[in-house]
Amino acid sequence: MPSPPRRWIAHLDMDAFYASVELLRYPELQGLPVVIGGGRRHQPQLQADGTRRFARLRDYSGRGVITTATYAARDLGVHSAMGLMKAALRAPEAVLLPTDFDEYRRYSRLFKAAVAEVTPLIEDRGVDEIYIDLSEVPGVQDALAHDPLGGVRAVAQEIRNSVKRATGLSCSIGVTPNKLLSKIASELDKPDGLTILTMDDLPARIWPLPVRRINGIGPKAGTRLAGLGIGSIGQLAARPRAELIEHFGRSYGAWLHDAAHGRDERPVVTHSEPVSMSRETTFERDLHARRDRAELSAIFTRLCEQVAADLQRKGYAGRTVGIKLRYDDFRTVTRDRTLPQPTSDAAAIRRAAGECLKRVELTQRLRLLGVRVGALSRPGRAPEASRRATRAAARPGDSAELPFGTEAAG
Repeated sequence: MPSPPRRWIAHLDMDAFYASVELLRYPELQGLPVVIGGGRRHQPQLQADGTRRFARLRDYSGRGVITTATYAARDLGVHSAMGLMKAALRAPEAVLLPTDFDEYRRYSRLFKAAVAEVTPLIEDRGVDEIYIDLSEVPGVQDALAHDPLGGVRAVAQEIRNSVKRATGLSCSIGVTPNKLLSKIASELDKPDGLTILTMDDLPARIWPLPVRRINGIGPKAGTRLAGLGIGSIGQLAARPRAELIEHFGRSYGAWLHDAAHGRDERPVVTHSEPVSMSRETTFERDLHARRDRAELSAIFTRLCEQVAADLQRKGYAGRTVGIKLRYDDFRTVTRDRTLPQPTSDAAAIRRAAGECLKRVELTQRLRLLGVRVGALSRPGRAPEASRRATRAAARPGDSAELPFGTEAAG
């Protein structure tokens, strides 16, 4: 009998998090296709008979993108980062709700506090996901030693129950010997799933999956692998390390080989002081700064909002705002700007990032866009003069025209 893994790492992912929070607020929408990503004008309207009138995708016009969608909406072919106008063609009757980041952050704090009651060994990966090291949980080692799989399942189920009690929301958990496999495993039985895998399960559960299921293989790498006849993780695992290094370079090629074989020694990092926070996205297709201006503008706004939400959730502000662009030839450029005062305000970050944008070449197609805030600090309550300066910096009316990104999405 194979020996049990020396590590058990869980990846917890909240199910359709933003949409699920909204369904708690509007239970009459349970089971219906619902899309999150609208603006204030899409607030539900209370009618005289006590029912609510909801906005529909068919009536949407603008440049916004989907933040998330319920599983019923996903079944109709709409997904996060898709333009709302495009989504309206696929699911015109879907309900459209505005985003409420304050509420999502509140529920994020609730579910993480619930997990911390079971184990404090948590790595925060964003508003809706965490890694958990189950190997060293006090009081759990005996269960893991005597019945590893049963002990892991019991602890993971306790975590799921705690999250449900604290929030009313479901989550999916993958538990494996490392972070890379646990990230994949948490997606296998969504929603409300619990998946436990060992290295012996790789051939049956991991290798049949598409290579894009590995976090770190993007659209371009997926296309290049397909050109080599590699579509599944198993096909990737069958290729010699030397061949992958020849095609993808020493570092990335070696990583591809290790990832396909489920090797990942990264620890769960429970605490670190970040030097910066960033959000970036690799596009499904290369986008042109001018011809795809509306789509890029919406993505640009969303990235700034996400970075601002991360800063606010963790209690940081930053003075240096930067952007990262990767062109279709894989050339990468960065630009940054230092502000007079630290900020965690989405509008101020967006304005500063937009000014960085004016300093880069935008004649080529883009495959990646990122926004970063650095020079972080943990400010107390800012003096009124500083808050006025931040608000002044965030005013949209005095901004110069940019190739994309001047109007907020929604």
